[in-house]
Amino acid sequence: MTRNKLRLAIVGAGPAGIYAADILLKSERNFDVSIDLFDHLPAPYGLVRYGVAPDHPRIKGIITALREVLDRGDIRIFGNVRFGEDLTLDDLKHHYNAVIFATGAVRDASLHIPGVELDGSYGAADFVSWFDGHPDVPRTWPLEAESVAVIGNGNVALDVSRILAKHADDLLPTEIPQNVYEILKQSPVTDVHVFGRRGPTSVKFTPLELRELGELRDVDMIVYDEDFDYDDAAHAAVAGNKQVFVIDKVLQQWRKREVGEASRRLHLHFFAKPLEIVPNGDGRVGAIRYERTAPDGEGGVVGTGEIREIPIQAVYRAVGYFGSPLPGIPFDKKFGVIPNHEGQVLTRDKATGEARQLYGVYATGWIKRGPVGLIGHTKSDAMETIRHLINDLGNWWNPESPTEESVVELLDSRGVRWTNLDGWHRLDEHEISLGAAEGRARVKVVPRDEMVEISRGEV
Repeated sequence: MTRNKLRLAIVGAGPAGIYAADILLKSERNFDVSIDLFDHLPAPYGLVRYGVAPDHPRIKGIITALREVLDRGDIRIFGNVRFGEDLTLDDLKHHYNAVIFATGAVRDASLHIPGVELDGSYGAADFVSWFDGHPDVPRTWPLEAESVAVIGNGNVALDVSRILAKHADDLLPTEIPQNVYEILKQSPVTDVHVFGRRGPTSVKFTPLELRELGELRDVDMIVYDEDFDYDDAAHAAVAGNKQVFVIDKVLQQWRKREVGEASRRLHLHFFAKPLEIVPNGDGRVGAIRYERTAPDGEGGVVGTGEIREIPIQAVYRAVGYFGSPLPGIPFDKKFGVIPNHEGQVLTRDKATGEARQLYGVYATGWIKRGPVGLIGHTKSDAMETIRHLINDLGNWWNPESPTEESVVELLDSRGVRWTNLDGWHRLDEHEISLGAAEGRARVKVVPRDEMVEISRGEV
């Protein structure tokens, strides 16, 4: 079968989708390429815009690289388009040769302990979406607790802990939305407790994230000497891994600090396995109950049977992200991913039960491999998926209406108020101008309708 052009749809305009488009356009191939990038949000960049804390400008520098890819002008963007509602899999087959899903993972992974349903128990992903100004979450957040627990020992747990403990005025130079600043400003929090079931040498923090915690103004870092009685495996980890060495060095420095003068405290509890979120008798969070663990001599931990309890009024579960199913696309409910072989989406034959390739459908990023790894992993993911896409040329779809204009006509006929790259530039400039008026990097526009109106030049 001879092909001279690939019309490709990519669903998801975060780093995974943009990298996939860029890698395909730069790859060796014997056919032309036309790529349309779809996203349910009016603005691109996915979790880089809506999943990274606003006081992390270095990480947000990734946006600069992504913008350079989009600004070349060889990738079309359709924002504010919901897959499964505004555009279906059958629509894609009608207009494209193939689709890559790069929809990421934005839900909180489940934590199976009693009490997670109590008032005052929150998912970290929801909280991050709120303080990042995601248009599809409520504008308010109930910051009423003086003592808060954060469950998890990864970077998201640190982001959540830092935003809770940090004084709101210290966030003003960032792009924090105005409604978020005003609510954080009223927070009565005095103590944030972070719980991880393993020891200090087994955390998933990056050194940079951890070090930033110690730089918070008027916040004491509290660590506990009992957590630093290392076994041989822990000593080996410090000696043999540069990242663990740096993390240990930071924590050891905190052990020597004078504390007691700050108005807020951030406690790190290691060897602490959460067992239950204890109710206060009124249906709300009242305490966190945990078991003290101990090293097992092989880098893991075992329970000691010692049960402790700390009074709190709110708890944030930062135990990982989880993917969401897409209409008409296979989904692995256990792992929260689209089942695939190196990016080639798999479906299960109803008659035989055997897995087989679902031709024309691919995946990349967190929806492909789960929510682990950094940007480098996302690029290698995309390279693997694109290699298969190119090699599968003989199994692409045969669209009835592959012209670039036909997709625009379809969306317009359905009344979809889609946004494009020029629209993102308008919104971007508008947010920066709002920030400039207040001496800030930018002020995010939060309501979806307002984002769309600005992007479409309707205001």
